[in-house]
Amino acid sequence: MAERRTIPVYLSLDEAAEAMSVSTKTIRRWIAAGTLPAYRCGKRAIRIKLDDLEAAPRKIPAARS
Repeated sequence: MAERRTIPVYLSLDEAAEAMSVSTKTIRRWIAAGTLPAYRCGKRAIRIKLDDLEAAPRKIPAARS
């Protein structure tokens, strides 16, 4: 029997921003910096794979004295 492939889940910029608790502008910055891969669907829609979003590095704030 052939292996079943799972279909990747794609999120909009708004959904990705909400999932990461950041602004849409921050998501756009990560895409522009190359930190977060994104895919264009059609002329305007940009989508992000959920797996890529979960793998995106998060900066840990440094403790200040």
